[in-house]
Amino acid sequence: LKMKSIKVGVQRNVLIAPELAFTIGCQVANTGVSAVEGKKIIPAGTIVGAEASVLTERATVLKVVDEGTTAQAQGVLVNDVDVTAGTATGTLLVSGFVDLDKMPEDAAALVDGATGLSKITFVKGDAQ
Repeated sequence: LKMKSIKVGVQRNVLIAPELAFTIGCQVANTGVSAVEGKKIIPAGTIVGAEASVLTERATVLKVVDEGTTAQAQGVLVNDVDVTAGTATGTLLVSGFVDLDKMPEDAAALVDGATGLSKITFVKGDAQ
């Protein structure tokens, strides 16, 4: 009798009041993402963007926003996105409420400088 083991993880939920969230599907590139244990995972709560608006140009491929590209911010990833094999599909929060405490530290530090996130409210800590 052989047993197969699989590693199961729980996705981080960065949303506060998910019923008030407006999300869209998007494509996310693996540009600038480092592999950890052979996988390139962009965590939920990461701010992504591009020069072209994904709302008006749906084929736009988003990438992780850093200090130099905060003006390109368009939203926050709702779930982890595995980009190990290249560009992958993700869920982008365009409007809603995000718990700052559940965002990756580097992404949370960029919130104030990211001008394209005006429809997202960032709250420090979920009261629930």
